[in-house]
Amino acid sequence: MKGKWTLMLALLCAMGASAQTEGGIDADMLARLKAAQSRTATDRALQNAAAGTNLNTLAANKLRQEGDAYFSNRVNSRGITDQQSSGRCWLFTGLNVLRAKAQARHGLGEFTFSHNYIFFFDQLEKSNLFLQSVIDNASKPMDDQLVTWLFQHPLSDGGQFTGVSDLITKYGLVPASVMPETYSANHTSRMSSLIALKLREQGLELRRLAADGKSAADLQKRKEEMLGTIYHMLSLCLGEPPTKFTWTQTTASGKPGPTAEYTPKSFYEKFVGADLKGNYVMLMNDPSRPYHKTYTIDMDRHVYDGANWTYVNLPMDELKAIAIASIKDSTMLYYSCDVNKFLDSKTGRLDLDNYDYDALMGTEFGMDKADRIRTYASLSSHAMTLMAVDLDADGQPRQWMVENSWGPSSGYKGHLIMTDRWFEEYTFRIVAERKYVPAETLKLFEQEPERLPAWDPMFAPEP
Repeated sequence: MKGKWTLMLALLCAMGASAQTEGGIDADMLARLKAAQSRTATDRALQNAAAGTNLNTLAANKLRQEGDAYFSNRVNSRGITDQQSSGRCWLFTGLNVLRAKAQARHGLGEFTFSHNYIFFFDQLEKSNLFLQSVIDNASKPMDDQLVTWLFQHPLSDGGQFTGVSDLITKYGLVPASVMPETYSANHTSRMSSLIALKLREQGLELRRLAADGKSAADLQKRKEEMLGTIYHMLSLCLGEPPTKFTWTQTTASGKPGPTAEYTPKSFYEKFVGADLKGNYVMLMNDPSRPYHKTYTIDMDRHVYDGANWTYVNLPMDELKAIAIASIKDSTMLYYSCDVNKFLDSKTGRLDLDNYDYDALMGTEFGMDKADRIRTYASLSSHAMTLMAVDLDADGQPRQWMVENSWGPSSGYKGHLIMTDRWFEEYTFRIVAERKYVPAETLKLFEQEPERLPAWDPMFAPEP
């Protein structure tokens, strides 16, 4: 009997090996692939060039007509920011939008809100989100997809606009001079990796306590002790958030204005004052899914008791119309896109004609936007502040401009300029004030949103 089972196992292994061999690259296939290659003098020259040259240099379309920097409609701003080596573009973008409104409303000169202040609470709240979600899902096995996802993503410095609205509403704002940047704020990787390591350790402990039958109260008590450790790590790296401060306004001409004492909440209420949760809506262009539907992404939030990222999916022409209406009314927008596609970093231009990869590689890259999303070839990789559009004689956009957060020497004077063709292919979402959104679009937010999992292709915290 033992010999019979041994023979059957050998046959099954042989069948499996045969099936694997049939799908592999054998010597004959390799010979055919090699024989099919072109061997012209041009091919040899190109191969030599590619062996020692950046491919973008070779693919650069140097003979294309250079675009201009004229915009028929532009929102004024004062002061380019720099997120440095951090994934906080979502925070810089959100605060740049609010800063422009504060400058215009109060006649303020060049200043910035403290990114470090909000970032402290972002990291603390995300840590709580992870630990509480571990408790909520403690009965599931470690290989459950959601539990696996949690331990893969305990903490991130990326995010999106719901983090801006929830965190500022909860904790207020302070000027940058009150809680300035630190090295770890500008270079987040080491601090975040250490906190993430600690969170994973704490998450495992909470699962063991739950498995041992500890009460909900015991788990909450232990979680709070764990958050005390995280708070300590954050305060070492970022400093302690202020609860009161004195600040002097400065006018656009540089003259000092009133001096007053504030709390972070009173400062927010005076210089912003907007209902960030109720006044703004997120709008997406994702052609891989039906339009005019509302979606929400599970676990895509910064605060445990905050809002998941919820959006309406719109055709590009409707999204553009809302953006144009906002810019025409001198109101910037939170904007996100796949910024590294066809970017000429020297000129700060995003143009599909910047690089001719088809000609360089001798093949056509033919996926459309929907297929690029489905296959993870393109996603929202960066948030910036949409602040200008150039309209032609028929009112159609020719090009757009964003205020970036890579410093004043990057791109075009700290900005990026994109052609309308590029905008259509690589723009993903905007956040607009409700007054610029048609009533029929706002009504779509009354739908019960389709809930997407945390690992959906559209889950991409902007770094």
